[in-house]
Amino acid sequence: MSLKIILLLLALAASAGIAFGYFLRWIISLGRKGSMELDIKQMMLEAKEEATRIVSEAEAKAEETLKVARTEIKEREEKIEKTEERLIKKEDLLDNRQADIDKEAEVLKNKIAEVRSLKDRADSLIAERETTLERVSGLSKDEAKSELLGQIEKQSEEEVLTRIQKFERMGEEQIEEKAKQLLATTIQRLASAVPSEIMTTTVTIPSDEVKGKIIGKEGRNIKAFERATGVEVIVDDTPGSITLSSFDPVRRQIARVALEGLILDGRIQPAKIEESVEKAKQEINKIIKEKGEEAVYECGVYNLDPRIIAILGRLHFRTSYGQNVLQHSVEMAHIARMLAEELGANVTTAKTAALLHDIGKAVDHEVAGTHVEIGRRILQKFGAGEDIVKAMQAHHGEYPYETIESVIVQTADAISGGRPGARRDTVENYLKRLKELEAIATGFKGVEKSYAIQAGREIRVFVNPAEMTDLEAKKLARDIANQVEKELKYPGEIKVTVIRETRVMEFAR
Repeated sequence: MSLKIILLLLALAASAGIAFGYFLRWIISLGRKGSMELDIKQMMLEAKEEATRIVSEAEAKAEETLKVARTEIKEREEKIEKTEERLIKKEDLLDNRQADIDKEAEVLKNKIAEVRSLKDRADSLIAERETTLERVSGLSKDEAKSELLGQIEKQSEEEVLTRIQKFERMGEEQIEEKAKQLLATTIQRLASAVPSEIMTTTVTIPSDEVKGKIIGKEGRNIKAFERATGVEVIVDDTPGSITLSSFDPVRRQIARVALEGLILDGRIQPAKIEESVEKAKQEINKIIKEKGEEAVYECGVYNLDPRIIAILGRLHFRTSYGQNVLQHSVEMAHIARMLAEELGANVTTAKTAALLHDIGKAVDHEVAGTHVEIGRRILQKFGAGEDIVKAMQAHHGEYPYETIESVIVQTADAISGGRPGARRDTVENYLKRLKELEAIATGFKGVEKSYAIQAGREIRVFVNPAEMTDLEAKKLARDIANQVEKELKYPGEIKVTVIRETRVMEFAR
């Protein structure tokens, strides 16, 4: 029983605790509710005050903005009114001008009609006068004109010829004296010899037994060598030598060095051939670089692209008429420098253009086009100056002489290539050039005969004195010189001499 009582008391106590807890919670919630209502009312009052303040500020800003807008609108309206006034004035002015122009146009039309009338009247008077003159003289207009011009030409021919000869003699004497001094100074300062370095295409062998080694079993060695070098190897009955044939002088030089190395080594087989060719390429590339750098250093030409220098070095293995092209270019650079110093031209441009004038010949067997055009593309591609390109491109007359440096380069080329012993030519080309030279001169009307003399440096032309006057003979000399320049390619210059002589013969019996 006591246990039940205890449990019952515990249950009652728990119920009372729970009821007291709910009552206490209710009391607390009532207190909190009152406090929250007060907070909410306070917040609502503050919000109303803030809203009132914001509205007041917004109204003030709106009023200010409206005031500014009204001011701007008023200013714009004033500007528009002023613009309208100016436009109205301009329109009135244009109307007045248009009226004046219309009046002037009407006046011009009247004047044009008057001038046309006068012109027609003058033309009719001129035609009437010409008709009268033709009737009186018995000659037509063209016949009278031809006869008058012929008489004037005959009367003035001797006077004109005398004056021309006088001026030419005076000018030639002065120019020749100055040119002699200038060229003599230049040649004296550059009195170096011009050796002719022709690249060898024949390789000497110690014995004919080497030919068999070079050919190899079933020709495998010679085929491997030709494949590696791109050069044709000619093994014939000529004792003690083997001939290398290729259009590329650098490639031919690589083959020569490689073949000489193989002959010295004695071991000739495909693997050794490839090794020897690669070694020869490195050696030739080194020589090309060194030769280009030596030429640039000797001429005092700086700030060139290394690729231009490398291409320039290839000219060491190129010859023209038996003259080494790189040596010819270096000599031209010295001559151009001296001429530029004497004439007051740009020395750097002249010597650089002279040194690089034949750079296109280094690759003209690989690239289409003339060596001048190829050289222009090389210099433009690798950043050479435009003044240098203009100076080098005219040395064969393919482009006009745009600067004094271009004339200097052409003159230096003529001096270097035209001096005795500088170049050699084959007998066939020599005879062909002489025949073409004589054929050009003989093709002109009035020429009886012509002779090429002094190794093709001069052409003497004999004309019929009954068919040609002295004035016409001088014109013939110029025409022949121009024709030779157009049709022939030659180093230096060719002198054209036209001879007109009259012989009177009588017999005493």
